[in-house]
Amino acid sequence: MKKSKRNVWLGAIAIIVIIILSFFAAPSTQLYIGSTYNRAPNGYGAWYAYMQDRGISIQRWQKPLEKLKPQKPATLLRIQSSPRPADLLPDEEAWLDKGNTLVILGVRSRVSPSPFYTWQTSPDGRVAIATRRRNIKVQKNQISLGDQFGAVVWHETQEKGKVFFSVTPYIAANAYQDEIDNFKYLASLVQQKSNQIFVDEYIHGYKDEDIKDAESQGTLIDYLAQTPLLALLIQTGMVLLVLIWSQNRRLGQPVPLETPVIDNSEAYIQALAGILQKAESSDFVVEMVGKEEQLQLQKALGLGSVPLEHQTLLSLWVEKTGKSPAELDTVLKLQARKRRISQRELFTWLAKWRMLRNSH
Repeated sequence: MKKSKRNVWLGAIAIIVIIILSFFAAPSTQLYIGSTYNRAPNGYGAWYAYMQDRGISIQRWQKPLEKLKPQKPATLLRIQSSPRPADLLPDEEAWLDKGNTLVILGVRSRVSPSPFYTWQTSPDGRVAIATRRRNIKVQKNQISLGDQFGAVVWHETQEKGKVFFSVTPYIAANAYQDEIDNFKYLASLVQQKSNQIFVDEYIHGYKDEDIKDAESQGTLIDYLAQTPLLALLIQTGMVLLVLIWSQNRRLGQPVPLETPVIDNSEAYIQALAGILQKAESSDFVVEMVGKEEQLQLQKALGLGSVPLEHQTLLSLWVEKTGKSPAELDTVLKLQARKRRISQRELFTWLAKWRMLRNSH
């Protein structure tokens, strides 16, 4: 009984350690999602460069919002690192009360029956959207971008200002550099009133020197909380506590390690994928995957397992589904070119095949 109780206590201590470390030692990379300093696919460095290349005045803001006091109405773009409610914060309400505009990308919304990858029509062209989330609680005249499943981007007019919300934070992320209409759409959204444009980098952890100096005047605990040292101290303390509690004895009988079962098929596929990636043989991947995708599509349409000619398949697609053959024509043409493509093009091509499979 005593041994059982001791094990329960040790298990509880271990859980507490995990919870505490999840707060203090969690990776900080999540914070940089949506930042214009971020060159990763989930960053906005390419869109920021796009705006600058076109001579559009845009400024990174690296201070708290309450310190932003433009001389005339301005637009602030906030790209969230993680989904947030559509409810406005006090500093955002104060910003709108001064007649300014606010654009928030990445608000929580429910998953809809929509396909994951869709094309949304806008005055700036077709905007690629990779999410099934939609807002169905807005009026039609409030929707800036959306479809029959609901709004992707919508606006609300306050007493003096205007706020735009988007269910996706990635509408013009670096991953969409090949979809120039996405960049154009966000550019138009933040330029609607020809206001001065600011993009909030403070929410991503970037701060001007004067803000850093002011915030560094905290306590020792504040300093430790911002460094890995605190996590190290907590770990050390918890390990010592466990050792003292158990008197450095084993918590149970030793359990022999099991030899992992190797899946030869999976290992072969991973090895082949690594070789093709190093050899930059994307043309081979497109050819092989394209043939299989076409056969699967033909079978789903009841067209047999013999590969059909390009135009024949397009005609039968229209006949069977009644839908435009434009997307199917695009993926078929790409695999017919038999040339190397970039990894981004490959991912886009695969996403289009997936959308075609889900749409018929």
